[in-house]
Amino acid sequence: MVKVKRLVDIFIRLVETASVSGRESAVRDLLQQWFQQRGLTLVEDEAGQELGGDSGNLLLQIPGTMEGPTLLFAAHMDTVEPGIGVKAVVDEDGFIRSKGDTILGSDDKAAIAVLLEVFDILKEKGISHPPLEFLFTVSEEQGLKGAKAFDFKQLKSKIAYVLDAGDKPGAIIIQSPCQNEMEYTAFGRAAHAGINPEDGINAIQLVAHALAAMPCGRIDDETTCNFGGIEGGTARNIVAEFCRVKGEARSLRREKLDLLSTELKDIFIAEVEKRGGKAEVAVRSLYPEIRLEESEEVVQLAARAARNIGLKPRLLSTGGGSDASIINGQGIRCANLGVGMRAVHTCNEHISIEDLVNDARWVLGIIEEAARIGE
Repeated sequence: MVKVKRLVDIFIRLVETASVSGRESAVRDLLQQWFQQRGLTLVEDEAGQELGGDSGNLLLQIPGTMEGPTLLFAAHMDTVEPGIGVKAVVDEDGFIRSKGDTILGSDDKAAIAVLLEVFDILKEKGISHPPLEFLFTVSEEQGLKGAKAFDFKQLKSKIAYVLDAGDKPGAIIIQSPCQNEMEYTAFGRAAHAGINPEDGINAIQLVAHALAAMPCGRIDDETTCNFGGIEGGTARNIVAEFCRVKGEARSLRREKLDLLSTELKDIFIAEVEKRGGKAEVAVRSLYPEIRLEESEEVVQLAARAARNIGLKPRLLSTGGGSDASIINGQGIRCANLGVGMRAVHTCNEHISIEDLVNDARWVLGIIEEAARIGE
């Protein structure tokens, strides 16, 4: 049923259309033209203006030909860099990859290509389907910003699928963490490092003591923490007056993340202040956790559809966030599905044609399973 050449052709066209985060307008234009040729119009929101980009999120609402639960399928239009000047090639083993000096962009244009192919199949074959919603977001790679800016009140779906996991088709992500980002700043007192260093309080040293006392790395089997950036001081001959550390923490359970974030804050403040400095701590929630039960409809639809096409459904947990995190936070039960993209965010990124085809078969199967509910 899947037209392989058509699927590969639109995938290559998509990846060779540059759309690094914040500059997705070329792909937006491609999608608008593609759907206009089929008599449909994508609705663009104002996320581009809000985020300082050149494109908003795109929404397509497809009326159902029958009763059944409305399904949302989401993919992001943006890519990481280097993503300009992509030239895709198909190797002798059936993998599509870039020529090697850029990423490929299968993250997440494989998902977009799959949704376009599925749309064509539904119309060509006259397949009965419930109402569908396609959401194409911007600036996912910059912290899920497009999804965060989207107005979810306009959606009718209560079941959703994001096609953005690197695992092979059949993988259903049912757990992913919530995440906080943290910024810790210590203020000391400046002094000349060679003349009167004893009059100063070195903020870099304050931070060093604090970090030595703060838990970091793998906290438990559900929780992690990392400090990934540090800056401070102005010159070698001046006792550093300030020092700032940036970090993050993640957990599959919000209560654990909140406890860890509070513990880190308390330790930092105590260690800095007892040495005469002042401390500031800022904590910001980036996205909520995902916890889906195997028995939930969103999981069962995907699992049955996978088995129907010969794939083994695999229920997995991941340590990263995705647009699925934001969608779940809006009260829509959403699973992230394995697409098969490999070595993402590198110039060795690639995806097999076989996985692309199975992606399309799987999405089509999910729609068909939902249609059976409405029969």
